[in-house]
Parts: sequence; C-alpha cells; structure tokens
Amino acid sequence: MRKETTTRWDLSSLAPESAERFTELLEDAIQESLELGNRYRGRIASLAAKELLEALAEYEKLQINVIKPQYYAHLLFAEDSGSELARKLSQEAAESGNRLSRELLFFDIEIMDIPEDRFNTLYADPTLQNYRHYLAMIRKFTPFTLPEREEQLLKLKDLTGTTAFVRLFDELSASFTFTMEIEGESREMTGEELLGFLHHPDRELRERAFSLFLERHGENSLVYSTIFNTIALDHAKETELRGYTDPMQSTNIGNELPDESVRHLMDVTEANYPLAQEYFRLKARLLGLTKLKNTDIYAPLAEGGRKYEFEEAKDLVLEAYGDFNPEYRAIISPLFSDGRIDVHPRNGKSGGAFCMGISPDVTPYVLLNFTSNLRDVATVAHELGHALHFILSGRQSMINYHAPLPLAETASVFGEMLLTRRMLDAETAPAVKISLLCAKIEDIIATTFRQIVLTRFEERLHLERSKGLLADSRICELWIEENGKLFGNTVEMIDAYKWGWSYISHFIHTRFYCYSYTFAELLVLAIYREYQIKGAGFIPGYDALLTSGGSQSPAETAALAGIDITEPGFWQKGYDILEGLIGELKELV
Repeated sequence: MRKETTTRWDLSSLAPESAERFTELLEDAIQESLELGNRYRGRIASLAAKELLEALAEYEKLQINVIKPQYYAHLLFAEDSGSELARKLSQEAAESGNRLSRELLFFDIEIMDIPEDRFNTLYADPTLQNYRHYLAMIRKFTPFTLPEREEQLLKLKDLTGTTAFVRLFDELSASFTFTMEIEGESREMTGEELLGFLHHPDRELRERAFSLFLERHGENSLVYSTIFNTIALDHAKETELRGYTDPMQSTNIGNELPDESVRHLMDVTEANYPLAQEYFRLKARLLGLTKLKNTDIYAPLAEGGRKYEFEEAKDLVLEAYGDFNPEYRAIISPLFSDGRIDVHPRNGKSGGAFCMGISPDVTPYVLLNFTSNLRDVATVAHELGHALHFILSGRQSMINYHAPLPLAETASVFGEMLLTRRMLDAETAPAVKISLLCAKIEDIIATTFRQIVLTRFEERLHLERSKGLLADSRICELWIEENGKLFGNTVEMIDAYKWGWSYISHFIHTRFYCYSYTFAELLVLAIYREYQIKGAGFIPGYDALLTSGGSQSPAETAALAGIDITEPGFWQKGYDILEGLIGELKELV
C-alpha cells in the first residue's frame, strides 16, 4: 500500500527527551574526548597498527555520538531560525562543538608527526586498509599546521569570530519577509517565494520580484559588507599564519586537486563563455526580445511555465531514478513518507535547499523550498541524489562517510540529468521539448559558468580584502565585473543586481565551494555519456562510486565509473556535450 507523502520533516528520532538531556549529551561527548586524550595523547606515533585501528574506532564512535545532537540543533534552526529554542540549542551546539574540536586536535596533529618511515610501514599494513586515504589526507596538511596550543587558540577565537558572523548572516537572511502587489492584491512572501518568480512568464513581475529581493539586501549592505569583509580578513590572516600562498590553496588541498588543475578547470570554463552567450541570444529570440535582462534567463517557454504539484514532482523524480535502477527508487522512496523532507517555504525557514547526511546509521534529511516551477522539480531530483549518495556511502565507517567535496555534487547532478532525459524522451510536443531542453541548458550554465563567476568573484574579494577594507560599492563593482565577463553584450543586468553577491551563502559557509559544482557537472556529463554507451553495464561502476564515500581520492573514485579526470582535454569534453545540446535546441527551433 502506498504511504502518504509528508511535507514537514520529523526530527523526533534525533531529538533528545529535553533541553537538559541535549546539554547532557554534549557534555558527555566532551568528557569522552577528554578520556580519549588521556588514553592516547602523546602515544599516537608509537602505536602499532592494531592499536591505531582501535584508537580510530574510538575516535569515530565519539564523532557519531556528538554529531547527532549537533545536527539536530542545526536542522531545528534551519526549519525556524526565529525559534528561541532553536537558536539556544544551535548556539550551545556550536560552542560545545568548538570545545570538542579543540580537545581532539591532538589526534590529527600526532598523526602528522609520525616519522615518515614509520608512517609508511603503518600505511602498508592491511590492518589499516580502510583508513589509508584518511591518514594520507591528514598528512597533506602537515606543512600548514601549527602547534596544538596555537591550533586550539585559532579554534577558540572562531566562536566570537567567523562562527558568530556566519550565524548573523543566516539569522538576518532568514528574517526577511517581503510585501509585493500581484494582480492588485498585496501579498507577504519569503525570499524563496520571490526568487521563484524568476520562472514566471510575466517579464515585469520577474524583474519587480528580483529587484525587491535584492534591494532589501542592499538596504542591509552595512551588515552584509561587514560580514563579507570580516570573513575574508579572517581567512587572509589564517592563510598567512599557516603559510599558504593563495586563498584557495587550503580548499584545493582538501579537495585533493592540484592548484594548477583547478586553474585549468576555471580557464577552460571561461574560454567557453561564448557558448553561454550563444544560448542567451537564442533565448532572447525565443522570448521575442532584442536582448535579455538577467531576470529573463530562466523565463519559461510555453509549457515550461506550468505549475507542478509536489506529488507530481515526487512521481517524476522517482520514475527517473527507477528507470535507471529500480533499487535506487526503493532506497529514496521512503524519504517522502518517513518525515525526512521539509517541502514548502515559510517565514524563518532557511532559504535554498540542502540534504543533510548525519552519520552512516542515520537516514538523511532534505530541506526544500518548493514553489511548483520546473526548476523546483529538478531541485527535488538534485537533493534526492544527495540523499541516495549518503545512504549508499553509509556502508562506510564515519571517517569515510562523506564524499570528497569535488564529488559531493555528483549523484545530485546526475539525478537531474536522469530527470531531464526522461521528461524529454516522454514528450512528443516540440514546444514542450524546447522548454525542457532550455531548462537543462540553463541548469548546466548555472552549474558550470555561473559557479566559476562566483569563484572568480570570491577570489578577487579575498585578494583585495587582504590589502584593506572593501566598501560595499567596491564589492558591487567586483560582482558586476565578473558577471559581465559571462554575459558579454548578450545580457543586461538590472540595477539591483549589484547586490547579487550578498545573499549567496556559500561565500559565508564554505570557502571556495562553488567550483565543486562545475567539477561535478562536467564529471556528470562524462558519466552520463558513459552510461549511454554501456547501458545497464554502467550501473555497477556508478554504484561503486557512490558507495565508496570518502574512502578514496576524487580521481580514484571517478575511475570506479570508468572516468579519467586527469585525461588532457577532459573538461572540454563536457562543454562539447553542452554545445551539442545547444545544437539540438537550434534544430528544434
């Protein structure tokens, strides 16, 4: 019997019995960290392989115990940042998490301090086979790691530094409500509902909604520019302290990607900006416009503007995954009925969408802000791809649970591709096929070209801030300049778009995250091409990729699906596929 879909998540399986019990769980975790330190501090380098395995198992168990109350507080805050309880528990979790990380710093530092010959012996020991990648990754940061006491002080100051400013950004952004007149009626809306109008067929309404959203952020530019300046300055000082030579270097090391590889990815993407400009000219023609405004890029065509009920979106997504692999449908289907998905926007709820993978033994949670347009249907497919990835990587232990950042978007972007191809193949009306194809091309442009625009902007922000305070007007200039490189003379930016940088949370939450989307999109285009060639024979390799979690490097993980990301010209192949899609659209037009 089909279970009923729920539209609010149920956090009861994570929730402690009371706020007091929540505090006790965090205090217990800190006590466990102290006991772990008493047992192993100063001994890691002398442990035999079997002893180190035992220490790693204890370390993982501690992480699992503490992460559940911490993530409960995070999810509670995400569903309603205005809740006093959510704010209290979230702050308490942040403070105890900071304390815990300080107590456990010794563990990684002592792994770094193991003499090279002894480490090589441990690394080769079969006993530690499942932890080889983790151990090797830790040691890549050895040249940039400070003595334990200094590392603890850096962690401690984060509480009143970056962590506080991230919290301010989240609370301020979630607090906004907007009033706009639509068809003679005044309506109060969230920011996500306003952004949903970018997919509305009325051109004037699109521009009015986006302008209202951006101008509210502009009215708070003093706060936003202070947050961005502070985050960038903090990063610059830490980069200097640790001896990094570039603002992006620490992210690249964590992603296991050489600096030159990331530069090459960005250069190849920028060299292909004319492809996006070609599409923008075509989209203007389809809309009957001389030139697009940036509020027209996602404007629907014909049937592309129709609304989708969430139940319909759910069925489309499940069918797309089921056509690829019925087992995947069976894995993700229960999320809709088991209180794992929070669907609709509301006041105080975090914007955007995310999937939260907590630990191998906890089913992930998904946050959406579903406003019924085609892009929202794709977002459901995207976040359910993340959920599938988390569930499959749950076969790993905690240390290897999370995929490396460049591959974190692989299953999600692949899920979108499955959805688009299924909808295209099932459609016979040329006008609807054009709409679907436009939506996919726009998605690829947003996930590749736009993400490099964001990365270049973020890079310039950090480089310039290291030389002095940036006025909000200068931040706006950097934003417009980088977007102008993508748009060229094909898209006119509305005046309020100068504030477009202020609402993008990736700049605040994770340094230089955005290029991972480009990496993932181009990788998925290659993976999908491999699937088209091999058919069902491709599935075991793809399954191995998702199941591997973070147990291998990005290159090794991609190789499980038959992909060589080190191959010269690899990134260009993805843009060749995009060129083919634009050619397919031209033929339909």
